[in-house]
Amino acid sequence: MFSLDLKKIPNYRFFWLNLLSKIWYYYLRLVYKKLGQIVQKNMITTSFELPGYSIVESLGVVRGISVRSTSALGNIGARIETFWGGTISTYVNLCEKTRQIAFDLMIKHAEELGANAVVGLRYDSNEIAVGVTEVLVYGTAAIVSKI
Repeated sequence: MFSLDLKKIPNYRFFWLNLLSKIWYYYLRLVYKKLGQIVQKNMITTSFELPGYSIVESLGVVRGISVRSTSALGNIGARIETFWGGTISTYVNLCEKTRQIAFDLMIKHAEELGANAVVGLRYDSNEIAVGVTEVLVYGTAAIVSKI
């Protein structure tokens, strides 16, 4: 039989809060999906309008921000890769993961507002320190309907 000893789990009180928040999050996703309030990938655009759809309501700016860095060994590996030139895969992976996390956070923010689309999407990226990348993704959350 499986038994769960809560005293062996660090911060077991937070374990329950985390579990409840995840259940609530997936419940809300299910409710929003039934209402059609999930942001689909094809409903995100850099333009300020969606062809075939009209903007019913603008819900304001949504954003996602992520700051990531490589490990000391990752930096050493990237420095070695620079000797041969070309693509530095360590930094490419760092940037791609950072962009994806920021993008997902922006979508989550839009869904929390009840949007089913994001228009006017923009990316902003900065290097905070050597090997530390910050990515900000922002746009306007909107409720759209098919014309």
